[in-house]
Amino acid sequence: MKKVLIITYYWPPSGGSGVQRWLKFVKYFRDFGIEPIVLTVNPAYATFPNHDYSLLEEIPDGIEIHYTKAKSPFELYKKVRKKEVPQSGFSGEKKTGLIDKMMRFIRGNFFIPDARIGWNEFAYNKAVEIIKKEQINTVITTSPPHSTQLIGLKLKAQFKLNWIVDLRDPWTEIYYNQELFRTTFAKQKDYKLEQTCLKNADKIIVVSEDIKRHFSANRSEIAAKIHVIPNGFDETDFLKIQNRKLKIENKIISYVGNLGEQYPIEEFLEAFADLVKTHPNWKLQFVGNCYAGVKHLTERLGISESVEFVSYVNHSEAIHYMINASVLLLIIPKIENNKGILTGKLFEYLATGNPILNIGPKDGDAAAILRDHATSITVNPNEKASILEFILNSTSKTSTFTPISENKFSRKSLTGEVARLIIE
Repeated sequence: MKKVLIITYYWPPSGGSGVQRWLKFVKYFRDFGIEPIVLTVNPAYATFPNHDYSLLEEIPDGIEIHYTKAKSPFELYKKVRKKEVPQSGFSGEKKTGLIDKMMRFIRGNFFIPDARIGWNEFAYNKAVEIIKKEQINTVITTSPPHSTQLIGLKLKAQFKLNWIVDLRDPWTEIYYNQELFRTTFAKQKDYKLEQTCLKNADKIIVVSEDIKRHFSANRSEIAAKIHVIPNGFDETDFLKIQNRKLKIENKIISYVGNLGEQYPIEEFLEAFADLVKTHPNWKLQFVGNCYAGVKHLTERLGISESVEFVSYVNHSEAIHYMINASVLLLIIPKIENNKGILTGKLFEYLATGNPILNIGPKDGDAAAILRDHATSITVNPNEKASILEFILNSTSKTSTFTPISENKFSRKSLTGEVARLIIE
């Protein structure tokens, strides 16, 4: 077995799609001759927006995991604001007061590339110890937080090892940077760090073609070492859920995942309000963290009785809600460079075989995948007639999900692609 060191801030008991991406790779690496060693932050010192303790059960037996301390300015935020850490760099909170704006300014200009850089010193020292002891010659760093990539950069310089960079999101162009009141100096410093990491990495993995285009724009030397390996679904997550479909009298449209203010939901809710006037058996369900404005909109439109809000649930429960939906709702946030957004949720939606209504760019990467692999439609938020027609007609075309390891989006198949990059 070839030993590989994986450095990731997000690891169970943290929840979210970023955690699942590398948890699933670790789960299947041994099938491809890779023995993963994981370096992560001690949960007692970490700042996780969500927790999912059920994911701890998916860590394979015998995997070597190292935990370190970290320093975090978010502890001050929680004390001052008396609330939990904001989602995705404050991206879910647009309407803020003076203190929040000050916090954003400090976050954007004094913690570059991000506020979790306080983990780097501890992680680097531990990584050096592991590399020397285990004779590691391949290190993988995955981000966000993009400060994690600086650990890999330093290790690359010291040991001249094979460094693979996994970028799940854009770096300097990530959408919430616009909310952080960054100065020109901060922007330039962050860009320099990004470009230095891209230049020095031996291989780069991204989750979509659009993200690859942005990182490699006008730079053929960078493009040559970027590999697109998307998120996916783990068939075992679906096989272990008994009684796939419940007998539900109402038809349900389900949105599963975080929903912030950048998501164009208002016009869809207006379309849904029209739907229930003539088809009252339809219900709408939001599962996960949802900003307060959505509930206010449902009240204003008079559809509160037809809408259910379910707070954050563990991964297994989330899949349960996906499977039992009549139609799955996917919304791409209305932000710059959103064409390359491919969340893990999209592929788990695919795995259910249920119809998928996608509100987002018609020329985006998500739309292209849905066209080829699902009963689906991609629409602009204001295409009310198309939305209603799809909802009313698509349920009769629901396909049956038959999980197979050969599926190009299965986590095991995708792990094989990562393993080939490590071994070649």
